[in-house]
Amino acid sequence: MNRYPLWKYLILGILFVFSFIYAIPNFYGEDPAIQIMFDSPSLSNEKTISNIEEALRNKTIPYKLIEKTSDTSILVRFPSGQAQIDGQDALKSISESGWTVALNLAPGTPKWLSALGAKPMKLGLDLRGGVHFLIEVDLESALKRRLESFQTEIRNVLRDNKVRYLRQHVSNNSEINLLFKDRVSRNEAYDHLSQLIHEIEFSKNDSEELFSIKGKIAQKSMQDIKNQTVEQTISTLRNRVNELGVAESVVQRQGLNHIIVELPGIQDTARAKDIIGKTATLEFKIRDHEHDESEALKGKIIPGSKLYYERNGYPVLLKNRVLLSGDAIIGASVGTDGQTGRPSVNIQVGGAGLGLFKKETRENVGKQMGVVYIETRSVESNDSNIKSKKLETVETVISVARINSALGNRFQITGLNLNEAKNLSLFLRAGALPATISIVEERTVGPSLGEENIRLGVLSIQVGFIAVLVAMMLYYSVFGIVANIALFLNLMFLIALLSLIDATLTLPGMAGIVLTIGMAVDANVLIFERIREELRNGMSPFAAIHSGFERAFSTIIDSNLTTLIVGIILFGIGSGPIRGFAITLCIGILTSMITAIMGTRAIINIIYGHNRLVKKLRVGI
Repeated sequence: MNRYPLWKYLILGILFVFSFIYAIPNFYGEDPAIQIMFDSPSLSNEKTISNIEEALRNKTIPYKLIEKTSDTSILVRFPSGQAQIDGQDALKSISESGWTVALNLAPGTPKWLSALGAKPMKLGLDLRGGVHFLIEVDLESALKRRLESFQTEIRNVLRDNKVRYLRQHVSNNSEINLLFKDRVSRNEAYDHLSQLIHEIEFSKNDSEELFSIKGKIAQKSMQDIKNQTVEQTISTLRNRVNELGVAESVVQRQGLNHIIVELPGIQDTARAKDIIGKTATLEFKIRDHEHDESEALKGKIIPGSKLYYERNGYPVLLKNRVLLSGDAIIGASVGTDGQTGRPSVNIQVGGAGLGLFKKETRENVGKQMGVVYIETRSVESNDSNIKSKKLETVETVISVARINSALGNRFQITGLNLNEAKNLSLFLRAGALPATISIVEERTVGPSLGEENIRLGVLSIQVGFIAVLVAMMLYYSVFGIVANIALFLNLMFLIALLSLIDATLTLPGMAGIVLTIGMAVDANVLIFERIREELRNGMSPFAAIHSGFERAFSTIIDSNLTTLIVGIILFGIGSGPIRGFAITLCIGILTSMITAIMGTRAIINIIYGHNRLVKKLRVGI
């Protein structure tokens, strides 16, 4: 009656080994480190590593290890935080174009554990700090882009109503000017535009037999465009942060055109800066088969076409008309090209752009189509020995392929390495940024209360844990020791799960762990008191054990379920610290259900479950 079958013991054993492997990395600590990311794998070579070593030796800066973590990344580990700060200055002095140098904390987990995917929990800004970015949104570029769309809209309105005009141009980057040959055409155009396009204020202008219309974005529309641009940028940045897997991050507006991004407990700050700071999208264009690239290389202007370059430097002439842009892409994932086995990006198209894309590819079967990767990034310039940041836009053709049939809403893009394919799919999934952004301030944020926070938080867990252990052992004797073993297992399970789901631990999260420790023994107290009650009623020891676990089960489920529901609600509607508290509470409740019921029963079965006469149970005072 009080024996477990072998398979239950095997499950508990597997859970113990699993939890031990994924919890132990939290005890290895972390090394202060510097992460160096490169735009191209060619920059990450042995010569670069030698230059890094030489720069650190020249400044007599001690370091532990220099390791190449990927094709585009080098990690330098330091023995102390001061050496890390000094190392950052030394490496920035030798950094070149295409380098990203950022402070980091590298886990000291052994390689065999890392190979199993075991890594320590991240710590939030209030414990370990993180990265703080102040991002500026270029609202002028958003207005310019919106003005271009208005130009297209005006052109369509006049064409649909068969109104002829001589010329259309933009002046002062804010006004659209239309020129007509007579007053009748001008008046007719004014009537149509005023009725159909409400975001622009149109006015007539006559001078020296020139009939024109001036259009300017209305003040309210301009403010709406700016607000929408910033809000859409915030939404896109949140998506990118979510793709990075950063918990309890902060993405919020500051002022008219600035956004604050705080990434607590981030492990790869260089990649975070790379992902957040870049503006990247795609454009699909038909290749110009009517002209030769050599003509464009000689400087000849070819109307309706533009010269691009592939990654290998080969020139490609593409038509200006965009068949599909990144705005129409609703899904992207990394895959493998079935023919070459090389990485690819699987694209899913939707929305208004799909119909035009199908139509254009159907009409251009047999021709070649180029995929232009457009990336805007902030770079440092040294004009007149004055350091400043400016925006640089790089347009590269990543793929040129023949259109064999009309393309549908799903297709592949090839010609990328694995890292590029991952980054591109991330950008496209997160959505295209509506305007150019630049990181105007970047700093590593220290813990708000420093090591004292961590020390006191860990101390509270230790005091609470030890107090519960002593109280249970003194009051429930052997059964109390069993409950303490289960409590230890519960804490190990909880830490392992938090590490496995890549959670970020904050002070409220620590409070949730302390509360879980107290609640975890609740179930055992109910069971043990039930066993003692059955013994007082004259039941035999074996029957009392069985009855205690069986009859207390429904009460334990009810009490824990109500707490779990509250925790889920806190996680669902809360944010920041509240969610950190809720997630540790919910996971702690689930793990305590396993250890307090199944784990405790298994240990007691081992002690008292054999076929021997048990006269007395050591179940406390």
